[in-house]
Amino acid sequence: MPTQAEIYSKVSATLVEALNVDETDISPAATLQGDLGAESIDFLDIVFRLEREFAIKIPRGELFPESIFQGDPDFVQNGRVTSKGLAELRTRMPFADLSGFEKNPEVGHISDLFTVDLITRYIQGKLDGQPINGQPA
Repeated sequence: MPTQAEIYSKVSATLVEALNVDETDISPAATLQGDLGAESIDFLDIVFRLEREFAIKIPRGELFPESIFQGDPDFVQNGRVTSKGLAELRTRMPFADLSGFEKNPEVGHISDLFTVDLITRYIQGKLDGQPINGQPA
């Protein structure tokens, strides 16, 4: 079983290739969109590369949940994620650190959750066999 440092190293290398960024741009807290310039099409490439690198299957929408909150007033009100929406995020993304987001849960800040560290924790969970989103890894 690879260590977290080994996983982080492989995740970093994968992101350097997928996003054509310098290795120095990669840090645990670097956000995929804001810091590394990822676009929605890049997320598919990242998932494909991670699957190949770690010999795992990443179900669609599991690592990068798609539009959880679009049009659901139970999850979003006045541009902010509700407590029910936060609970849904915790269910779908148990590997995410939501502590900062919970303090200011604006929908526009959801992309800030997708960091290099989040991907590393996700991969670690998959390799350790932890259930994700209620599904076995």
